[in-house]
Amino acid sequence: MSPAMPAPSPALYLQQARDSPNSKECMSIYDKWAATYNDEVGDEAQEYVAPVLVAQAAIKYAKTNGPANSVILDAGCGTGLVGQALSIARPKAIDGIDLSVPMLEIARDTGVYRNLDQADMNRPIAKPDETYDTVVCVGTFTLGHVGPDPALRELVRVTKTNGIVVATILDEIWVSGGFKDEVAKLKAEGVVGVTEELIDYVKGHGDKAVLVILEKLPRA
Repeated sequence: MSPAMPAPSPALYLQQARDSPNSKECMSIYDKWAATYNDEVGDEAQEYVAPVLVAQAAIKYAKTNGPANSVILDAGCGTGLVGQALSIARPKAIDGIDLSVPMLEIARDTGVYRNLDQADMNRPIAKPDETYDTVVCVGTFTLGHVGPDPALRELVRVTKTNGIVVATILDEIWVSGGFKDEVAKLKAEGVVGVTEELIDYVKGHGDKAVLVILEKLPRA
């Protein structure tokens, strides 16, 4: 009997996802990774700090209802790491969307989400306008995953006026991937106010992300 092949390492899964030519291929990788994802990215050596940093920013800058009364969308929620970090503020509700059904099932087990739905963020989001006080998005705007258009505009669309979108965008694609231009376009149109800073994505590994906070402005 041939020995069992070892499971791919988390670094290999991540590289395969970033090299994915389309959403379907990316989803298949995360489907395979779902069962071990939390243990691997939560490993102390990984120091995946982006979910906590985004949750902290979302709580700090929440405006429309304050953290405890907010209805939040976790866009690209994965296994629920951001939702768990947000839950300490006891928001009114957290909904999640993600492309991978196995990831959504892990997120469901956390018990912090009201609704969880499968969604491809490279397409329009099946949510009404002005639904959420806060939208968070971590680990989705990266290589091989979701591009800036229509995703950024869609996240703003489902956010209430004066609400915020808090997202990480991998620094190496901030310019080349068109994210900087799309954010500038939204700002120039008077759709959002913009705050941005460079943060650690995976601490101690040199990975950086642009943390973008988009405040949805009232219509002129």
